[in-house]
Amino acid sequence: MAFQLGSGALAGGYRLDVFDTVGSTNAEAMRAARAGDAGKHWFVAHRQEQGRGRRGRPWVMPEGNLAASLLLVCPNDPATAATLGFAAGLALDEALRAVAPDLTFHVGLDGFEGEGAPGSNDRLRLKWPNDVLLDGAKLAGILLEAEPVSGGKLAVVIGIGVNVRATPADLPYPAASLASLGVGLDAPLLFRALSDAWASVERVWDGGRGFRALRRLWLDRAAGLGEDVAVRVGGEVFSGIFETIDDEGRLIIRSREGVIRTIAAGEVHFGAVASSR
Repeated sequence: MAFQLGSGALAGGYRLDVFDTVGSTNAEAMRAARAGDAGKHWFVAHRQEQGRGRRGRPWVMPEGNLAASLLLVCPNDPATAATLGFAAGLALDEALRAVAPDLTFHVGLDGFEGEGAPGSNDRLRLKWPNDVLLDGAKLAGILLEAEPVSGGKLAVVIGIGVNVRATPADLPYPAASLASLGVGLDAPLLFRALSDAWASVERVWDGGRGFRALRRLWLDRAAGLGEDVAVRVGGEVFSGIFETIDDEGRLIIRSREGVIRTIAAGEVHFGAVASSR
């Protein structure tokens, strides 16, 4: 199947460039922004060879996985632009649920299957700030990059990498692919659903004015909410309970002493790892 935009994305005026092999779809998108591209433009590749994750880590995307970047040109407001990562996480979550509804089911303790089943948990979760987890392992990562462009605007590139067929080797954290868990999707089908889901989510985001509504949806699907969390910020580690995210998408944690801390960026660990810290 070829990469194509969904009908909702086409109706919303989005465009698409497809590459057989590319260094980085994010780099291609930012190159277009510097050349005057007006945005609402997707860049997708069958194979990405020089992708990057957060903190400059390499993100290898072999053929069969999804490497896609969306260029948006927005008012020059970095704080508002930063909330686009949460919108992208929700859009990817919606796309996965649309094309693979079994991902939302666990078998309950009484044998009943379905969302809300006794003892069941949603397999898909959103991890602060920009990861998508499947069964507790990283399935996808989202990377935002921004740069001022002419006209007083801000070019924002939202890079999305999904492990559809394979999981990168030698990672310092658990990771999963759709194929390894028996989900028979291909990257073009997932991308088409993602392009439509994004068009819907961006209308709600509405230039940042709708982030409060998206925040509530994101928290409903958040990994580790109300649980122990440890956040590494530079050389320090802050531990506590994951309370919420605020209206700017910052992580709010409460220490065992009751101290509330607001964190704009950091590396998050949950569960036993968090408790041991």
